[in-house]
Amino acid sequence: MSDNTLGTRIERHVAGVFGPDTGRAAVTFLGTEQIEILRYGPDRTGIVRYLTLGMSREPMTAAAATVRDPAGPRAELVLSLRGPHDSVLRRLAVLAAIPVVESRPIAPGAALDLGEPLWDGAPFTAVLVAEPGGLIPDLPTAAQPSAATDEFSISDLLASPDAAIGFDPGSGGGSASDPGPAPVRFLPLLPMTMNEAAYKRVHGPDALHQRWLAAGTDLRDPARREVSLS
Repeated sequence: MSDNTLGTRIERHVAGVFGPDTGRAAVTFLGTEQIEILRYGPDRTGIVRYLTLGMSREPMTAAAATVRDPAGPRAELVLSLRGPHDSVLRRLAVLAAIPVVESRPIAPGAALDLGEPLWDGAPFTAVLVAEPGGLIPDLPTAAQPSAATDEFSISDLLASPDAAIGFDPGSGGGSASDPGPAPVRFLPLLPMTMNEAAYKRVHGPDALHQRWLAAGTDLRDPARREVSLS
């Protein structure tokens, strides 16, 4: 399946959940394939969804692997916020590029730290990757060819003067030995403050989730307060 075909299938799949997109950005970093960020909403409750498109182009493979497994996991990222915060677009593209530029798969329970606000003025500098399936169902897909990429780091991408962003507001719309290609999974991102990210590193994601649940934290609130960690 070509990249364009997979991207089209993802768009149709997600549109079946959220409706047509209400805007998109195209972000390109030197030495990487283009990553798009699609915006959906706001919906009737004021929630806006931001979805990466392009991260699933390649199967995620650990740095220790000698070859890229075409049946490896594929995923896209989704962030839900109350109200639009379009300055998050470039930061989401940086996170979506991690599996390729750092050879680091992104999986539920992982923390991704940007080292800068997730969007302009945000109190959050990191995200916790949540379990997929509850918001957007997995999308079955076919294997795709891999491509070699130069080595970069997340800090290189954030500081790269070669990053180009274009925003178009209002655009619409196997067997046991060969398990076959993995489906595309849609991984929700939960914003974390610096202290919450540090707490997660020490105590694990489940402990942080319990703190959020006990406090009744609305993780989609862009102005929420840091949960009590004492």
